[in-house]
Amino acid sequence: MVLGIAVATIMMTWKRGRELLGARMKEHSPPLRPFLENLVKRPPLRVKGTAVFMNSSTSMVPMAMLHNLRHNKVLHERVVFLTVRTRDEPYVDKDERVRIEDLGGGFWRVIAYYGFMETPNIPRLIECCAEKGLPFEMEETSFFLGRESLLVVGLPGMSIWRERLYSFMQNNATKATDFFQIPSNRVVELGTQVEI
Repeated sequence: MVLGIAVATIMMTWKRGRELLGARMKEHSPPLRPFLENLVKRPPLRVKGTAVFMNSSTSMVPMAMLHNLRHNKVLHERVVFLTVRTRDEPYVDKDERVRIEDLGGGFWRVIAYYGFMETPNIPRLIECCAEKGLPFEMEETSFFLGRESLLVVGLPGMSIWRERLYSFMQNNATKATDFFQIPSNRVVELGTQVEI
């Protein structure tokens, strides 16, 4: 019984922590559409290649993109916002794997769907994108990932001991590059500190 309570506590803490982290990130991230309209009107320097910004939200600007623009002041000629979703079914048919949307101005939205028994594989996903009309050249593609460092400050939402537990689990979770099977020499990680 004690073991069951411990496992349930860990699982509920992880779920609640992810919800709080998502909410805190959303507070600091502008809506995507108006942000892109502004970028098209006043574009930064565009460089060759493709930048893929992984993002859990399809409607908000990825923090990695904000940091990249703030620090490097450049944007790739083609920018892809990639969101990976898990469906409540064990497997997703290859024909339903990816949905692509042209946002204009060199910006694209890609939503990839996987079943709960599947492991996302970004190199294979790129092949699916090419089949649907969005080809990638892997050697000219950079993947930008956000890496959140959590600061436990006791904000409302969870008790302080659960925030510390979540921070510990977050720091020891599988790295996104490993989970999504992205070649490590194509990844740029941009960090941000988030208070929970």
